[in-house]
Amino acid sequence: MPAITVSDLSVAYDRKRVLSNIFLEIEEGHRYGILGPNGSGKSTLLKAILGLIEDYTGTVEVLGQEVQKVRRQVVYVPQRSEIDFTFPATVRDVVLMGRYPHKKVFQRLNKEDHQLADAALEELDIVNLQNRQIGELSGGQQQRTFLARAMAQQADILMLDEPFVGVDIPTEEKIIAVLRKLSEAGKTLLVVHHDLQAVPEYFDHVILLNQRLIAHGTTEEVFTPELLKQAFGGQLALLQQAGGLAK
Repeated sequence: MPAITVSDLSVAYDRKRVLSNIFLEIEEGHRYGILGPNGSGKSTLLKAILGLIEDYTGTVEVLGQEVQKVRRQVVYVPQRSEIDFTFPATVRDVVLMGRYPHKKVFQRLNKEDHQLADAALEELDIVNLQNRQIGELSGGQQQRTFLARAMAQQADILMLDEPFVGVDIPTEEKIIAVLRKLSEAGKTLLVVHHDLQAVPEYFDHVILLNQRLIAHGTTEEVFTPELLKQAFGGQLALLQQAGGLAK
């Protein structure tokens, strides 16, 4: 059974089509890079899968069911620009939020929950930050915190929207190391990404979008000059010059 099945998905905002007739099968245990130019529908695809968009046509199944029925098995890390960092919470508070989907209303966190939070803080090297307010952190530290929250949830599917934007090199290296470890453990990862140069190293599968599905499959099959040109059009030459991509 695929981790995610998307059938004939179309999404429009204010009568403007953002995604058209998307068919996808996401296999378990892989790292998928979602690539495409600005406005191509990458973030919209994640939100539609998560059930955060109501006005769409088509069907989406997660682990063979509607996403609402398997919510605790799916975790989402949005773009940092969508997070309110003025919220008065410490790093540890945020990481512990990953345990709430496993709790009933008013049920308190227990020893196991705190142990899982401790393990996630350790994995992301942010134990020393656990009592800091999230608004006081650097961009890289904030991203580590929200990835630690995702780890604490112990979900089967992780969706991350531009996790490498605005982070330092050590944080980027730490994030990709954690993502590799998660996929090796059988987790499925969908990651919206923009740095084409890093794609062959970071992802074993690629989804190419530009409002429609250009291609999806293994990185070796899909990450080719011909398919990239279909997705990015005239922008590809600029990306090649900026990132040193092969022409």
